[in-house]
Amino acid sequence: MRRKFSFSYLISVFLMHNTFISKFLPDKLYLKFIFKGYTGYTLDLRNPKTFNEKLQWLKLYDRKPIYKKMVDKFEAKEYVAEIIGNEYTIPTLGVWDSFEEINFNELPNKFVLKCTHDSGGLIICKDKSKLDLENAKEKIIKSIKCDYFLKGREWPYKDIKPRIIAEKYIESDRDHDLKDYKFFTFNGKVKAMFIASDRGNANEETKFDFFDLNFNHLNLINGHPNAFVVPNKPEHFNKMIELAEKISFGCPHLRVDFYEVDGKIYFGEMTFFHFSGLVPFNPMNWDELFGSWLNLPIKKK
Repeated sequence: MRRKFSFSYLISVFLMHNTFISKFLPDKLYLKFIFKGYTGYTLDLRNPKTFNEKLQWLKLYDRKPIYKKMVDKFEAKEYVAEIIGNEYTIPTLGVWDSFEEINFNELPNKFVLKCTHDSGGLIICKDKSKLDLENAKEKIIKSIKCDYFLKGREWPYKDIKPRIIAEKYIESDRDHDLKDYKFFTFNGKVKAMFIASDRGNANEETKFDFFDLNFNHLNLINGHPNAFVVPNKPEHFNKMIELAEKISFGCPHLRVDFYEVDGKIYFGEMTFFHFSGLVPFNPMNWDELFGSWLNLPIKKK
C-alpha cells in the first residue's frame, strides 16, 4: 500500500509536480525513485514480476511510433475507426491549436472540451449559456502547457503536439451517471475490467469496481473505493470485449475504454499505463496476478 507520509513519497510527489527539476533526471532513475515513493516497494527492472513493475519496463523499452497516434485523443479516433468502424467513435466538433481559435457560437449547447495530449484538461458543458469561459480558458491553457510525458515518463506522450478537441456530449436517457467501462488486454486478450462510476458527481468520490470475464465482482481496490451498490453488467459486455481485443491486437498490454449510451457503444480512449503504474493494488496479490498476464516483449539491444 502507498506510504503516504514517507519521505520517499513526499519527494516523489514533489518531482511529479515540479517538472522543471525532474526533467534533468534520466528516465530510468526518475522512475525508480517515484515508483518506490508511490507503491512502497523497490522497482526491479531486471526481473519485473508485478503489473506496476512491468508497466515501468514498457515505458522504457516498448516504444513503437504508432503508440503516439493511439494516445492522441484526436488521432486515436481515426486509428480505432479503421479497426472497428466509425460508428463507435464519438463525433468530433472541432480541433484547435489554441483556446483563442475556438468559436463557441459554432458549438452546440452541450459539448465536451479537452486537450488531446493529457488526462486533466476536461470541460463538460451541459448549457452553453452558463459556461464560465474564463474558468474554462484557465483550465485548458494550464493543460496545454502541461508536459504529460515528464510526469510519468510515458513515452507515447513525448513530443506530442498539444491541441484542444471538442466532442459531442453523450448522455443516457436511462442512467444519468455515465459509466466508463475499462478493459485490460494482454497480448490482445481481455483478462479483467473495471467500471468507473460517480465521475460526474461533485459530492462523491469516483468509484472503481473490478470484474472478471464472467462479470464476477473482484475483491480489489485500486485508486478509488468500490461503489456502494455493485454496478450492473453493461448490455453489450461481450461486444465490448470483442472490440477491445480487436483494437489491442499486437500490443503487449493496452487498456481500452468504452461508454454505453442507450444500447450504443462508444470508444473512449486507449491507455498503455493504467495510473502510470504507480498506484498500489489492495490486496497486493492482484498486482502480481495482473503482472503474470503481461508477457513482456524481447528487449531490443
